[in-house]
Amino acid sequence: METLLLVLQEEPILSFALLLGVILVVPLLFEWLRLPGLVGLLAAGIALGPQGLNLLTAELPTVQLLSDIGVVYLLFVAGLEIDLEQFRQTRNRSATFGFFTFAIPLLVGTLIGRFFGFGWNSAVLLGSLFASHTPLGYPIVSRYGLVKNEAVLVTIGGTIFTDIASLLVLAVCVGIHGGEFSLWSLLGLLGSLLIYAAAVLFGLDWLGHRFFRRTGSEEGNQFLFVLLALFGAALGAQWIGVEKIIGAFLAGLAVNDVLREGPVKEKIVFVGSVLFIPVFFVDMGLLIDLPAFVQTLSSVWLMLAILVGLSFSKYSAAQICQWLYRYTPAQKLMMWSLSLPQVAATLAATVVGFQVGLLDASVLNSVIVLMLVTATLGPILTSRAGAQMAMQEEQAQLKPPVDPAQEVPYPVREPYVVVVPVANPDTEQNLLEMAALLAKHEQGRIVPLSVATGHVHMDAPSLQASLEHGEYLLKRAVEFCQQFGVQATPLSRIDSHIAQGISHASREQKASLIVMGWSDTTGLRARLFGNVINSVLWATHCPVAVARLQHPPHKLQRILVALENFRSQSARSVRFAQILAAANQAEITLLHVCPSGTPEPDRHWLEAQLTVLAEQPSPACGSRLEVKVLASDDIVKTLLKEAEVFDLVVLPSFRRRNRSGGLSFSDVTTEVLERLNGSLVMLGEPLELGQ
Repeated sequence: METLLLVLQEEPILSFALLLGVILVVPLLFEWLRLPGLVGLLAAGIALGPQGLNLLTAELPTVQLLSDIGVVYLLFVAGLEIDLEQFRQTRNRSATFGFFTFAIPLLVGTLIGRFFGFGWNSAVLLGSLFASHTPLGYPIVSRYGLVKNEAVLVTIGGTIFTDIASLLVLAVCVGIHGGEFSLWSLLGLLGSLLIYAAAVLFGLDWLGHRFFRRTGSEEGNQFLFVLLALFGAALGAQWIGVEKIIGAFLAGLAVNDVLREGPVKEKIVFVGSVLFIPVFFVDMGLLIDLPAFVQTLSSVWLMLAILVGLSFSKYSAAQICQWLYRYTPAQKLMMWSLSLPQVAATLAATVVGFQVGLLDASVLNSVIVLMLVTATLGPILTSRAGAQMAMQEEQAQLKPPVDPAQEVPYPVREPYVVVVPVANPDTEQNLLEMAALLAKHEQGRIVPLSVATGHVHMDAPSLQASLEHGEYLLKRAVEFCQQFGVQATPLSRIDSHIAQGISHASREQKASLIVMGWSDTTGLRARLFGNVINSVLWATHCPVAVARLQHPPHKLQRILVALENFRSQSARSVRFAQILAAANQAEITLLHVCPSGTPEPDRHWLEAQLTVLAEQPSPACGSRLEVKVLASDDIVKTLLKEAEVFDLVVLPSFRRRNRSGGLSFSDVTTEVLERLNGSLVMLGEPLELGQ
């Protein structure tokens, strides 16, 4: 082993290749075991480090470099993820909540540190770790349609205050630990940090807007500009005497308005999420002293005090804001759940404190446990609060016997156009039949679409073969559509990417719906090379029906529509099922699964709303409709059991871009997609700005 370690030290490419293998394989393995991939990276670091096989150490130049980049990238992405527009809408209340959710945890954490024998400097740093938070439950908030709720806006906006303040405390504590530190030196550091923060926030924002305006669509240069801004800001922070992660976070805030949601931001986040940030977590595993970690778990008092102290202090801040602004208990629970997870800033600051000697191994180990617990508990509480808040908003907006369709009428565009990408002859007919049923009812037309990927040379043999194959599929598609009496307008185009070609053609044709066949979204191939469906769902301007049909649509006899709420997406899902059912008088069941603790009056209200939704005049009014509201805490298991007797399951898709560059679907939708064996349609809605 010592010989191999020497080889790794002398040959950085070998250690780099080993890290790439770990990043690729280990998260997939742990996700297959239904464990978080992050836990796998930490475990891999322990297994490969000095406590295990001793193949990697934190002192290896390759590990040091990539881990240093990873920690600044982690804070940079945290800055990018903060929605400044939302912060501006509620900046006063966000500042108030930010103050309380920073000050109370800081005080509680400091007292815990002093109780366990830490010096004042280390105790204050421990308190600052409590103060920051990472709103991991935001994708769940998006799924419930609550991104504009004031309690959510206030909590997300408070993240700016807590992260900046926590990093400021880190800078002061590290500065004090580094040597002689007087009041004048403290004031000098704060003054220089204030000037530096203003220079980064305003300077990079001004420079970025002008650079992006001049470069136009040159994504490569824009990508390099953002990287230069990131590492330049990190180096500048070190130059004034503070930690580089502070400069990285400020750089993320500075270029936030410049990047917005676009391809450059997607590439920036993707590169960090698939390479640098995972290496940082592997490096954390290398730093863990396994015997000390086991000892920390066995002597639980410090760890328990940190967990209880953090939970109590974050809850207290949410409780105070509920009293001040008269929020509902569900909104208080939402604020607490979003401010509970400790990931980005907490981990980065902990590693810095450990490396400079301010924090010992027991704190590092306890923070890792804290991260795992809060990262699991926070989203669970967010889901529970989101369900309650969504119901309250629905009850406030919809009062029986008011028709939900009056609030958001069923949208029917004229003319109604269904785009069907054709690529697989085995699934083409079922997709076209589904599209034909929809288009015929809406008196619209179908656009069978073939996309060939472009080459530098337009006379390349592979391009010509692709075009000829596409023409063959289009000819078959037109002939098939004629059997249903539906107008078909075939379209063949060349584009640099298939997904881009589908999105562009759908926009040009003013499509009302895109119907696509199913493909692998979770396996190794999708992780390595991306997925056409993901890309189309991300960029589309109209709903997308992603279908996996085991039988022709005209043979569907029983259709199950799973509903999470009763907004416009639910109305479109019901209408979609009704049109399919109209072809052969199929039965439709509307199913909603609520938490087992839902009060009886709320369950009756849910049944009433589903009944109103089901009884709307529809093209399938002759079909039998049934309403089911089931109470269960295991939504996936309940849904899968109900789906066993149905020919088709229609699932809604509420999604946003996640930090790994892919799409983050509803937790329920994701698990059902993996475990459901029958026919299904996932009806994806256009991605709203701000999600």
